[in-house]
Amino acid sequence: MKLIKLHTTTSTNSFLKELSKESRLDNFTVVVTDAQTSGRGQVQQKWQSESFKNLTFSVFVCFDSLEILHQKYLNFAISLAIFNTLEPLDLPKLTIKWPNDILSDNRKLCGVLIENQLKKGKINSSIIGIGLNVNQLIFNELPNATSLKIIKQTDFDLDQLLEKMIVNLKNQIRNLEQKNFVVLERDYLSSLCKFNRPSMFRDEINQHLFMGKIVGVSSEGKLQVELEDELVKDFGLKEIKFL
Repeated sequence: MKLIKLHTTTSTNSFLKELSKESRLDNFTVVVTDAQTSGRGQVQQKWQSESFKNLTFSVFVCFDSLEILHQKYLNFAISLAIFNTLEPLDLPKLTIKWPNDILSDNRKLCGVLIENQLKKGKINSSIIGIGLNVNQLIFNELPNATSLKIIKQTDFDLDQLLEKMIVNLKNQIRNLEQKNFVVLERDYLSSLCKFNRPSMFRDEINQHLFMGKIVGVSSEGKLQVELEDELVKDFGLKEIKFL
């Protein structure tokens, strides 16, 4: 593992992406920063993080033979790596919120941005951006955010958390490369928020409220929700809201 530490950068994903264009990167090259001025989340959202308080980093991972049609298992692997890092901390109601947010007691603790480079029907490499709220106490305009310090009332060592995260990420990527898809899906669904539990949702396309239960993730990575009439409907990102 090659570790690049930055004092400040706009985005660790953007930094790593530019670096990959300029030179050949070692597998599991990691870029971590103390301060990120323009962090990015999913669907063009911004990731806000107080400087020196949180873990903001990106990892470059290359693959020998990962088919695009298996992309959802990459998401499973990354989500589980984070979940497995945090699980020993005994956080209340730790879950994965589809597709890859990490929640504790229904508050967002960690976000992920995965950017893939495709070549001839395969995922050639990925840049995996992870933002974990660690020692930050105040989240202005983010009422649903939380941090490890808020939950446990103690400071955490960022370097130690990063080291554990990379170990778990390597383990889960190994599962992915060995095509242990059944194990990845089983472990992901067993940790998934609202899985197989009747819950209220909102269809964001027509603003319709409905009851349903999450029953799986489709081959395209969409969330599968069983409706009251037992029909299973697939939802893409930003097409459904958890209530």
